[in-house]
Amino acid sequence: MKYAVVSISGSQFKITEDQKITVNNLNLEEGKTGSTDQVLLIADGDKIEIGEPTIKDAKVDYKIVKNYQGKKVRVFKYKSKSRYRKTMGFRPQLTDIQITKITTK
Repeated sequence: MKYAVVSISGSQFKITEDQKITVNNLNLEEGKTGSTDQVLLIADGDKIEIGEPTIKDAKVDYKIVKNYQGKKVRVFKYKSKSRYRKTMGFRPQLTDIQITKITTK
């Protein structure tokens, strides 16, 4: 089984071909394709290649499936004995991508 560890949008993911993952917003339109050269590890059966910090000439291609807002996250601050309470909300901007190809030379 071929898999890779890549850095996309500030996070690291273990991916395989034809897999769908959710990442932070990539600012690309739906249906567009993109690629990243931030490949940290590639494993193909018993052959494992580790980058220092990345693998040269390795690339991962992906396709943008959907851009959307995530569920609201509530943040609550509280200080005892001072009547201080504050509630804030945050909705992350997310992108679903599908991995199309993992290439190396």
